[in-house]
Amino acid sequence: MAVINIYDFYGKSTTSADSNIALLSPAANETYIIKSIRVTNKSGSNTPTISITNNAFFITHTQQLTANTSVELISLPVVVVGGTVLKYSTAGTVSDGVDIAISYLNINKEVTT
Repeated sequence: MAVINIYDFYGKSTTSADSNIALLSPAANETYIIKSIRVTNKSGSNTPTISITNNAFFITHTQQLTANTSVELISLPVVVVGGTVLKYSTAGTVSDGVDIAISYLNINKEVTT
């Protein structure tokens, strides 16, 4: 069995209140190690909230996003195993946009026969 490690970045923007939207979903033979989840509130006046879940477990719950700022949501790595889904939910007014940026390591267990 060969193991292939790939460092990657994923970004997503949203301009509406969303509930349980998939961000990352590793395949059965993959494991993601999330190093950073950084969110940016692009509004000068709106203060929405964001929640991040790994399946049904909250990584962060209703983190308020101050106007025109960015915040790092995790301080330690988060493991997302194959078959699970990293999701986000936003609430409040997000019409000017919220950006979600994720840096992660993809461990791909390639099976050779």
